[in-house]
Amino acid sequence: MMNEEIAKEIVDGAARGLKEEVVKPAQRIVVECIGKPTAQMLVKGLKAAVTAPGKAIRNKLHPEHGEMKVKDLIRKDQGAQAIDIDGAGLGDFRKIANKYGMDFAIVKSTELDPPKYSVFFKARDADAINAVVNEYTAKQMRIGKEGRPSLLEKLGKFKAIVAALPKKVVEKHKEVDR
Repeated sequence: MMNEEIAKEIVDGAARGLKEEVVKPAQRIVVECIGKPTAQMLVKGLKAAVTAPGKAIRNKLHPEHGEMKVKDLIRKDQGAQAIDIDGAGLGDFRKIANKYGMDFAIVKSTELDPPKYSVFFKARDADAINAVVNEYTAKQMRIGKEGRPSLLEKLGKFKAIVAALPKKVVEKHKEVDR
């Protein structure tokens, strides 16, 4: 039942989108080419006409997930909820949210002196939001206790390991043939 509905929606959407996604780009290319149409321009127009319906179907089957703009997030489904985080753990937050397949948008607030980031989620993903926030706060607490190791300290350790490795002795012999 679900597959039939998806197939019907794809066919109907492709028929409607055909004019917008195939005819309009082709018209634009023809208008650009009125001066001197070349073979390359005609091939480019044909390729655009052939690939446009495939893109429409692909977008219907696999909608965008992960990080997106706030407008796209709000347009996509129901309203959005927001939480504030600091900039230090922003990369960790992105990794965790992508791991859970969340749709989210990050906005930097410019009014505050140390900038804060607002993260917007879709309202219907409440369980996933809780899981992401719990894992993020646990990771931040763990980092707070241990502290992040310095990159220079890590580099120094690796330098010591490499220096301890035995080095190859390269012997160079050239034979002269006359």
